[in-house]
Amino acid sequence: MTQTSEREKPELDTSAPDPEKYRISERLELNLAMLDALYQDCSDIVIRRFRIGGVTDAVLVYIEGLSDTGLIDQHILAPLMRTDAADADKNGDKGRTVPVDETASVAQTSGVRTMAELNSQIFDGSPVVLVDHSDAGTAFGLAKWEKRSVEEPMAESVVRGPREGFTETIRVNTSMLRRRIKSYRLKLKTIQIGAYTQTKVALAYVDGIAEPALIAEVSARIERIEIDGILESNYIEELIEDNPFSPFPQLSTTERPDVATAALLEGRVLVMVDGSPFVLIAPTTFTTILQSPEDYYQRFLIGSVIRWLRYFFVLVALLAPSLYVAVVTFHQEMIPSRLLLTLVRSREEIPFPALAEAMLMEITFEGLREAGVRLPKQVGAAVSIVGALVIGQAATAAGLVSSPMVMVVAITGIASFLLPQYSGGIALRMLRFPIMLLSGFLGLLGLTLGFILIYVHLCSLRSFGVPYLSPVAPLSGSELKDVLIRAPHWMMRSRPSLYVKRNKRRLPAGQKPEPPKGEERM
Repeated sequence: MTQTSEREKPELDTSAPDPEKYRISERLELNLAMLDALYQDCSDIVIRRFRIGGVTDAVLVYIEGLSDTGLIDQHILAPLMRTDAADADKNGDKGRTVPVDETASVAQTSGVRTMAELNSQIFDGSPVVLVDHSDAGTAFGLAKWEKRSVEEPMAESVVRGPREGFTETIRVNTSMLRRRIKSYRLKLKTIQIGAYTQTKVALAYVDGIAEPALIAEVSARIERIEIDGILESNYIEELIEDNPFSPFPQLSTTERPDVATAALLEGRVLVMVDGSPFVLIAPTTFTTILQSPEDYYQRFLIGSVIRWLRYFFVLVALLAPSLYVAVVTFHQEMIPSRLLLTLVRSREEIPFPALAEAMLMEITFEGLREAGVRLPKQVGAAVSIVGALVIGQAATAAGLVSSPMVMVVAITGIASFLLPQYSGGIALRMLRFPIMLLSGFLGLLGLTLGFILIYVHLCSLRSFGVPYLSPVAPLSGSELKDVLIRAPHWMMRSRPSLYVKRNKRRLPAGQKPEPPKGEERM
C-alpha cells in the first residue's frame, strides 16, 4: 500500500475501524487518513496518489489481484492524468469537481458516497477514484480475478444434454441463465450476507410465473440471516429450510443451468451464492429429488422405464439389507427350501448373527465409499473398487461374513448410486441403519414400523409450504403424468399447480405430432 509523506492525519477511532461510520469527505487528506486506518496491514490494497491534469489531487484505490491493472492504466489513469490543466482547475481556488466518470473511458461506473460503499466496491474488484474537493468517489467496473472455466458437472453427468455447469463466480452463473431465458421477466435480486465475507446471494425468479408469496417468503428468510460469513450454499440451505432436523433435503441443489432454467419455468425460485457452483431450488418435493434431467432428453417411453427402475432401486437401497436380516433371523419359512439350504450352508460357520454381519459389511462399505471420495481422483476409484473386492473376498474366506450378505450389500451399494441427487442418496443411506436395527430385533414387524415412520415423517414435511410428498400425498391426478411416468412434452401443457396458481399454461393444445394425411403422405 502506497503511503503519502507528512499528510494531515485527523484523530480517528482506529481501535476498531467501522466503515459504516465514515462518509466521503471533500478533503482528500481526510479520506486518505480514513483509508490508512481501515486498510492497515493490508499489503494487497493499493492506494495510488496522482494529479488530474497535473493540478487536482486524486487517489486511486484497488485490490491487487481483483482488478485489471492493465485496464486501470489505460482507461483510468492515462485519460485523467492527461486532462487539460485549465479544464481540471477552471474555478481556481474554489476547486471544481472533476467529471471523472466522463473523462475515464470505462462503460460501467457508479457513485460512492460512504466508506462502506467504497469497501464493498474494491472488494468486488472495482477500483475507486477519490478527488479533492468532492464528497463522492467513482467506482469503475474493471474487476478481473482468476476463476474456473465452465465444465461439465461431475455429479450430474448425462448421456444426452448440455455439458456446461455452474462455476464459483455468481455473474458467470447468472449469465448462463440469461442466455437461456432471454426475457426481462427473469429477475435477479442480490443480497449481501455475512458480516465479514459480504457474500453476494442472488434470488432468481421469473416474474409472472413465480408466486409473489413464494418470492416474498424466500426473500424474507434470506434477509433475516445474521452470520459472520457464508462460504457455501449449504449455509443458506440450513438457515432457511422448514425442518432442520430432517435427514431429507428440503431444497434441491443443482450444478446444471438447464435444470435451474426448467425450475424457473415451473415457477420455482433459485438461490445462487457467490463462491459456490451449487444452486438451491425452492420449493422441492421428494419426487423431484428422484428425477434426472436426462429423463426429459430421452424419448418419453425410455424415460418412463428408467424412472420406474430408479423408483425400484430406491426401495432396494433403503430396505434390502433390512429385509434380508429380518427373513434370515425370524422368517425362515418364507424362504424356498432349496434357497434356505444354500443360506444355511453359507452361514453355518459364521460366528455372528445376521444383524451384526449386515452392520459390519454396511459400515465397511460406507468407509470404502468415503475413502474413494477423499482420495485423489487418480487412485480413488481404484482403491474403492479393489478394496471392496479384496475385503469382501477376504471376509468370506475368513468366515466372518457369508457370500449372500456380500451380494446383498453390493446390490444395495449399487442401488444407492442410482439416485440423481447426492443429498437424497445420503439420507437413504443413513436411514438404512436404524431400519436394520429394527429388523434385527423385531423382524418384518420392525421393518414395517420403520418404513411407516419414514412415510409419516415425509408426509409431515413442507418445503416453503408445499407438501413434500405431493402430488402423491395429497393426491393430484393431473400432476402424476410427470411422476409415475414421464409424459411426452406435448402432454404437459400446464405448469405444476403446486408452485403456480396463475399463468399455468405452458403450451397450447394441438401440439401432438400427427402423420400427414392423403396426398401429403410421403
